[in-house]
Order: sequence, then C-alpha cells, then structure tokens
Amino acid sequence: MQEVPPSATLAQKVEWLIQNMWPADAPAPTNNKEAAAAIAGATGEEISSTTVWKLRTGRQDNPQLKTLSALATFFDVPLGYFGLSGEATSIDDDLTLKALSREIEDGTIRPSVLRALVDLSPESRWLVEEMLLAAVEADRRRREERVAEGGG
Repeated sequence: MQEVPPSATLAQKVEWLIQNMWPADAPAPTNNKEAAAAIAGATGEEISSTTVWKLRTGRQDNPQLKTLSALATFFDVPLGYFGLSGEATSIDDDLTLKALSREIEDGTIRPSVLRALVDLSPESRWLVEEMLLAAVEADRRRREERVAEGGG
C-alpha cells in the first residue's frame, strides 16, 4: 500500500482511495464505469464513468462539491481529505493507518511482520524501507499505465 504524499494531487488522492479504501461491501471495480455505478448506488449522487476517469487521470482537478461529497461519503473520509496540498497531512496519516489496519484485519499483512520491522536494527530497517519504497514506486507506475490505457 502506498502512502498519499502531502503534495498529492486530487488525481493521486482519488486513485489512492480506489486502491486502498474501497468499501469491503462493494464489489471491487474493474473499470471506471463500475466505480461510478458503485459510488452513485451507495450515495445517490449521479457520477459518470467519465467523471471518475477525469478525476483519476487529473483531467478534472476542480470538481463540484457534490462530487467530492459523494466520494467522501462513499470512501468514509472527511471532506477535508480533498483539501489543498499540505492541509490534509494529518488526515492522510490517519487514513494510511486506517487502511493498514484493514490490511492487518484481512490477514494481508501479518502483525508479526510489523513487529519484526520494529525489532530490526536501524541499518536493516533502512534497507527494508528502501526496498518497500522501490516496490511502491514500481506498483504506482504500473497502475498509472493501466489508467492511461483506460483499463481503470
């Protein structure tokens, strides 16, 4: 799971929500049309697949308040999450911890692995952190390529 940087664009924030905070009771979308339908169905706010695509690709960086409200409701995040760069740093940290907690509860990340990370020497922890950040960057690039190809 990648962390949302404080300087994240709206597109990066929306993509992070889709990848990390998709509600467990909603089928994971395979494309923007399914994402839009799930959001509209859960919130009652009409949102098109084109809007989802534009938000994910950065082609729309100033959506209507009702669109942001629907996203905030659907992903169960405060509306302030979509604020200006740097404004929402503590919200981003809270959401990262919330997403990480879900991963632990689902068994995707074993608690013993996190405890082991704490027990590592600073040098070994740095090495693991660098490997993890490199993997996150590679994963981010692959996701961006899929979105650019229209695959959602």
